[in-house]
Amino acid sequence: MDYSVDYSELDRAIIVATQGGLPLVARPYHQIAGQLQISPELLMQRMTQMQDRGVIRRIGVVPNHYALGYRANGMSVWDVPDEMIDLLGERIGSLPFVSHCYRRPRHLPQWRYNLFAMVHGKTREEVEVQVASIAALLTQLQGEPVRAHQVLYSTRILKKTGLRLAEKNRAKNRVKNAPTESTQPITA
Repeated sequence: MDYSVDYSELDRAIIVATQGGLPLVARPYHQIAGQLQISPELLMQRMTQMQDRGVIRRIGVVPNHYALGYRANGMSVWDVPDEMIDLLGERIGSLPFVSHCYRRPRHLPQWRYNLFAMVHGKTREEVEVQVASIAALLTQLQGEPVRAHQVLYSTRILKKTGLRLAEKNRAKNRVKNAPTESTQPITA
């Protein structure tokens, strides 16, 4: 499946300027537009267009779960039938306590797990209750008990960010007379 999307140099500059979060000021879009030397209206128009095309998934608040007391973070890994993984992953991913859910390749015989679901809790006991809920749902959906699973707990944060585009020229953090029609491919 090809996820390539065309985007302009201005779109790229907007992504770089906003990917670390919006500034905590009364008018964040005005501040970013000023940095890029464009109007706030053009900034909002381009962000809306990128959202409509799927370049930007959403704009929203991302709470720091550690600051909120969620210190038990467990990546639950599951051995599920390959032919059922899409259905099972969709259902597990829709659970309110699962922050992200992925299909991953097995590496037999060392690693048998192919479904990964991240859960967060204030304690390991809370995570274990959530994992038990996942196991019960998988058993119900598969019509048989879960073959195997593990929970891999985070022990230390080494780095925590989403994907970040590098600035093309760190010394120049603005776009003058930015083209609106030139495009280049980006692969997600």
